Order: sequence, then structure tokens, then C-alpha cells
Amino acid sequence: MRLKSSIWVAAYLRRCQNEGIFGAVRKRGAEEAGAVFIKVALLDGNAMLYAPAPQTVYDESRPAERLFAPASPQPVPEQSVEERLAKELRFDPDAWIVETEDRAGRHFLELAKA
Repeated sequence: MRLKSSIWVAAYLRRCQNEGIFGAVRKRGAEEAGAVFIKVALLDGNAMLYAPAPQTVYDESRPAERLFAPASPQPVPEQSVEERLAKELRFDPDAWIVETEDRAGRHFLELAKA
């Protein structure tokens, strides 16, 4: 059974806080199962965006895990990330947006295997 999005986001923000990273919910999504997008601002005008991994990469033995995939392999200008987030919200208004700030780009997410 998968954790509710609201519980997962709260735990994720707690983890960031414990590591000394500022994080906040920019947009609350559906409590139960809203998709979660993580923006990591690098504080230099660039950012990384992590989106839910496609369903095809999930391991059947661990279906409850939340896996993420970077939207691009390298940091991109924050404006590009904001445009992508706006597009995602038009497609899925129940999505969550969480933003963290870390110059090193740490994210603490479980990434899908390519």
C-alpha cells in the first residue's frame, strides 16, 4: 500500500530539514494520490526538476515505492522549470509542487533506474 501524498511530502520535507535544507510546499495537490514534483533551486538561477517516474520502471516486488526521474540531465534555468511546472499543472491540477533550496543540488529522492 502506497503512502498518501500528503504524508510522503511531510516526511520528505522533514528529511530535508534534518539535513539543513530549506523546503516548502508551493502547491498542495490531492491528499491521497496526487503526483509530486520536486524542484531543487541551486540558488544560482538554475534548478533541477524531479518528476514521478513512468509506471514502466516500477519493480513489481516494490510497487508502493515513489520513484522519481530528473526532467533533464543537467540543471536548467529556473524559468524553464517554472514553465514545465505550469504545463504539468494544466495537465494535472491535483499535482503537488515541492521546492527545496540547496547549492549542491541534494534531493534525497529515490531515482528510477534508467
